[in-house]
Amino acid sequence: MNAKMTQIERWMYRAWSEDEEAAELYFRQESEHREGLIAAMREARVSALSVFGGGGHWFLYAETEQDGGAGEPSGIFESQSSGSAPGRFEDEAFEPELLLPGADSVLSAWPGETRSRSFVPMADIFHYQRPADGEHWRRTGQTESYGRIARLKPDKVSSYVFYHYQYQEEKPGDGDKYGIIGLNENLLFFYAERPSTVEPAPYEGTLTTRNTPQDWAAVMQPHFVEWPDRQENEKIWLNLKRAFDIRMPEA
Repeated sequence: MNAKMTQIERWMYRAWSEDEEAAELYFRQESEHREGLIAAMREARVSALSVFGGGGHWFLYAETEQDGGAGEPSGIFESQSSGSAPGRFEDEAFEPELLLPGADSVLSAWPGETRSRSFVPMADIFHYQRPADGEHWRRTGQTESYGRIARLKPDKVSSYVFYHYQYQEEKPGDGDKYGIIGLNENLLFFYAERPSTVEPAPYEGTLTTRNTPQDWAAVMQPHFVEWPDRQENEKIWLNLKRAFDIRMPEA
């Protein structure tokens, strides 16, 4: 398949475990005996899968591929609407539980739907770039993924989202190409890769204004609930431990 005809979709999910050690052991075993997981990823066309944890919180980042033309979604997706546009994911829900069927034994169940869920989706509220197609999204060098979390003051969530949308659309490509922020409740998850890939975005942002604050860090600081008893460099963004990072070979 021509990489230019491949669509890339990005997914972020949050989970919680009352027993952090049991969850860590489960994910470590998945990493050490990954043949079955890789086979499931290949069948579902999941090209990248990372899990990060810390303090009972767990976060999953995934990338999926689909041909640009019409086609049936893989079993890893649950259709949410019979009117889904061909080749699009807006009306489909990615289900991490189908890749990690044993996760429900170590992760708490989330209420709110009739089916049991171990992972809940996080909204993409900021990204330095969005995938234009498979060729644009191809990694040209070796990188490693990392994750961080932060907490927003409840009354500052809308302000944080506003500033980040403005920044995203005024200055696309301003940071790590793969950097993205997810939001669930007031919890932020930041996924990125290092070394950073900084290159111009192959598209224009939707805003022609130039209002992104120059003193970005100072404007952002009042939005956060600081983590107690942490070193200065982790008072806002707390580093997570990577449980595993699996990427399928790129053609």
